Amino acid sequence: MHPLANHLVQLQELVLIREEQKARKGSHVLDDLDKSIQKMTAELPTEKRQLFTKLHKKDRNVIVPISNDGCAVCGMKLPISLIQAVRLAKELYSCPNCARILYYPVVAPRRVGKARRRMEPQKVGISRFSASSLMVPRLTAKKKADAITEMAEKMEVEGFVDRADILVDEALRREAIVSTAVEHGLAFPHVRGVEGGGLTLGLGISPKGLKFERGAKKLTHIIFFLVIPTAASAFYLKLLAGLTETFMNADARKKLMKEDTPAKLWKILVRTTRVHIK
Repeated sequence: MHPLANHLVQLQELVLIREEQKARKGSHVLDDLDKSIQKMTAELPTEKRQLFTKLHKKDRNVIVPISNDGCAVCGMKLPISLIQAVRLAKELYSCPNCARILYYPVVAPRRVGKARRRMEPQKVGISRFSASSLMVPRLTAKKKADAITEMAEKMEVEGFVDRADILVDEALRREAIVSTAVEHGLAFPHVRGVEGGGLTLGLGISPKGLKFERGAKKLTHIIFFLVIPTAASAFYLKLLAGLTETFMNADARKKLMKEDTPAKLWKILVRTTRVHIK
């Protein structure tokens, strides 16, 4: 990857993390994130800094991967010559349709879940992103990395994604920047940039709890694991806010914690999120 492209990817990640913190009301790290964002922005060449600022005013996705020989966000099929130029990474190139900066991912997990059949009813609420088969009412993991691995492998086994190993690596890399654990024993580990399909959500319950953040005094019990295609980055923030709003309520958390089968856990998840997730 071109050095400037790598810099922009990291900067964009920090900006998205800041928006996550606001959506989860996690204000305790906002100042540090602001400083990091300002520092990385100032380090850009003037022309690229202006381009990043201009593009970011229009959309959160400024620099995006090539996926299926096209722009991962607008979907335009790209000329083979442009794809090859982006792969060689001698300079930065933009999508000729949406003007977003392009980069070529070395490898990325892919969402492989089956598309909805034409005659099937339109799904609503949390059902658009998840299924009873992605519910894990009793995680066996005792550590954060093991819990993420357990949930990623569940997604792969159930046929929603491939390459659970890459999902785990990327989720842990994201956790190393700022923990996704929040108050009330909740955590939202996730992976962005998954190719194909839509946003996918799994839910795991750790009855005994585990430490999701170094030095944390309280344990995490409810873990939402998400894989997010680049084009769904903006909607992910709405889903995150809806989940946070729902499970700030102690009764809603208790209902999840007491269920012991995937079917029952799924039923409660659908019911409790109905107000905040449309």
